[in-house]
Amino acid sequence: MFACHGTTKIFGFPPSEYGPAANALGLVAGWIEFVGGFLIVFGFLTRFAAFICSGEMAVAYFLTAFFPAKTILERLVPIMNHGEYPATLCFIFFFMVFYGSGRWSFDFLLKKQ
Repeated sequence: MFACHGTTKIFGFPPSEYGPAANALGLVAGWIEFVGGFLIVFGFLTRFAAFICSGEMAVAYFLTAFFPAKTILERLVPIMNHGEYPATLCFIFFFMVFYGSGRWSFDFLLKKQ
């Protein structure tokens, strides 16, 4: 699903209400989501890709939810500023940085040899 968000930002497919990215920051985010999503799914360079994706989601949270919020309470509670999706993905990817990939990954096959 993370890679699908990237394809929407880069190629405009699948169509969404936002459409393709209109600026450089959106294109960079799209490429991180596209490439990082596939790297994590296939388990190739998983820790590195998860670290980059976690950072991107932290930036997305602060740019789209934290700073636009009006009050201190809205800034501190993700459910109030609609930042639960990027916050959750940030922590999931950060967990993957330390956990790594599983047995059915390319990382595991390369380490085994």
